[in-house]
Amino acid sequence: MCEGAGIMAEWQEAGPGQRALPYPWYVDIVTKRYFDGVDNKNLAQVLDCFTPDARLTEVTSGTVHDGIGAIEAMFVKLFADFEQIWHGNFVHVADPETHSICSQFTVLITPNGGSLLRYENCNRFYCRDRLFHRVYVYMSGDNLLQPGEA
Repeated sequence: MCEGAGIMAEWQEAGPGQRALPYPWYVDIVTKRYFDGVDNKNLAQVLDCFTPDARLTEVTSGTVHDGIGAIEAMFVKLFADFEQIWHGNFVHVADPETHSICSQFTVLITPNGGSLLRYENCNRFYCRDRLFHRVYVYMSGDNLLQPGEA
């Protein structure tokens, strides 16, 4: 629960029983914590945004990273495979009542020894206990979020 109002028997995306946080909180966790960590390859900062049993799904390819261990392995691989990563030009729509935020953005990413790639992506984040519990990634190109060695 994103700073919830009690323990729920079963969590569900946009489900009841959670107290809404201020609109800027949702933007801050996405930009100042999560994507700042990704762009600076700060694995601890990135992982601190997720619940232990979080799931990250790259929807356009159907790739699922289930649990913090799989998410960590995916980011270790991403950080190793790409020399530069940048996310910006954000447009956010947060819905504090459903504890979610949808973010559209540009990604500039350079594979090791390769040429700059540009993506226009959209992510949907659902929170539980002030952390990401479900993340859905829609990529405009090939899936860059490949499973790593867990």
